Amino acid sequence: MTPELVIFDCDGVLVDSELISCRVHAETLTSYGYPITPDQVAARFLGRSGREARREIEAETGRRFADDIETNLLGALLRAFAETLQPIPFVTEALDTLGRPFCVASSGTLDRIQVALTHAGLIGRFAPHLFSAEQVAHGKPAPDLFLFAAAQMRAAPERCVVIEDSVPGVLGAKAAGMTVLGFHGGGHCTDASAAALTAAGADRCFADMRQLTTIIEEI
Repeated sequence: MTPELVIFDCDGVLVDSELISCRVHAETLTSYGYPITPDQVAARFLGRSGREARREIEAETGRRFADDIETNLLGALLRAFAETLQPIPFVTEALDTLGRPFCVASSGTLDRIQVALTHAGLIGRFAPHLFSAEQVAHGKPAPDLFLFAAAQMRAAPERCVVIEDSVPGVLGAKAAGMTVLGFHGGGHCTDASAAALTAAGADRCFADMRQLTTIIEEI
């Protein structure tokens, strides 16, 4: 298989944002009457869209959140990103050596993706090839987002390589018929992250972006 396209998740793969996101998400849900910790958010919703998380909680509790929760969550996230967000180490060097097209497919909204990549100094490398779960019917772990990204980039799914840090992301990419590399080099990752990604179906795992091009060439 000669890879035609590399599809990157955003949070935890391009930008070291997952700890920030889980903290802000927990604070927002708690303020809306659903007490939850950042660790619990990570365990339940890492890699999934805010829309999917909201639907699950509403089904669990039998009540709807106020309509402004997603707007307020996004605003809090963007403020936190502006203060502390950093790119994943060596991701720029990885992009410089890929030698093939690449794009982003993220569970975040397009606004969130754009702001995150801008603060990390990466927006110029990816725009306009930014794809969000809000553009498809079903977010990760469904394959919809990955198939949508491949179609927009005119790449065959079986010739796509996906870089993911979450179990839902790995499951979605495998369901799309793509090769998946599990990345466990973000600040939120633990000793168990690689094993979880492998168990979900990742074809290989790595923790240093300087390894990426070599791994793809070996594929």
